[in-house]
Amino acid sequence: MILPVILYFLIFKYGPMYGLQIAFKDYLPIKGFLKSPWVEFKHFIRFFNSYNFMELLKNTIGISIYQLVIGFPVPILLALLMNEVGAKHFKKFVQTATYAPHFLSTVVLVGMLAAFLSPRNGLINQIIVFFGGKPIYFMAEAAWFKTLYVFSGVWQNAGWSSIVYMATLSGIDVQMYEAAIIDGASRLKRMIYLTIPFLMPTIVILLIMEVGKIMDVGFEKVFLMQNQLNIGASDVISTYVYTVGIYGSQFSYSTAIGLFNAVINFILLIAVNYASKKLTENSLW
Repeated sequence: MILPVILYFLIFKYGPMYGLQIAFKDYLPIKGFLKSPWVEFKHFIRFFNSYNFMELLKNTIGISIYQLVIGFPVPILLALLMNEVGAKHFKKFVQTATYAPHFLSTVVLVGMLAAFLSPRNGLINQIIVFFGGKPIYFMAEAAWFKTLYVFSGVWQNAGWSSIVYMATLSGIDVQMYEAAIIDGASRLKRMIYLTIPFLMPTIVILLIMEVGKIMDVGFEKVFLMQNQLNIGASDVISTYVYTVGIYGSQFSYSTAIGLFNAVINFILLIAVNYASKKLTENSLW
């Protein structure tokens, strides 16, 4: 049963690693991987010295940290609140309502943003005008890009992400809650001293995994939201790799940038996992 999973990782994850060698070569398709000349760290140095290196790094890390700070706690809070809901029908309704946005495609989500935030007839701007304000072209202002990206992601994924926490909470022995009630613990104290400690190992593991992806800002959504007016805040490493790799046909250069991105993520994952193991005794390995 595990064979298809092993094959998937071998073919689609480990197999393509063979092509990483072109990050250290001046790759020419006509010569192939093996015969293209070695240039060592030429492409990495070029990227580090490029005029937009710091801007790309700042945008990528800025969006990721913003997303981590805002987006990571919301599913935890949602799961804690759902765990306290006693009315089954209301609980199911809220779960369905919060899970549903996850199944929207990124294209649809960005289309909804454009429609709701349109400066001419968007609902948000109509409300702003109604109260005497001036329309704001949200999608074209660099200052709004990170906020729109992060909060639309929270709306779309918070409910789905809370499933892991809900599953963990379902493993708490009901007798522990009953004992706490008998001892006079309020609902808040039961949450602080019983529910959250039980949830903490799961929180730590998922936090480690999120930090390990801090350099990976989703390409598709950023690319769809990007335009010439907000590019100062929306140009991240993934979109830059697409631009120079696909449009510019600079295969070695774009591969070097992608490898740099992956190495930084790997280092962060190892460091955070090590720190977590020392501080909380919870880790991925």
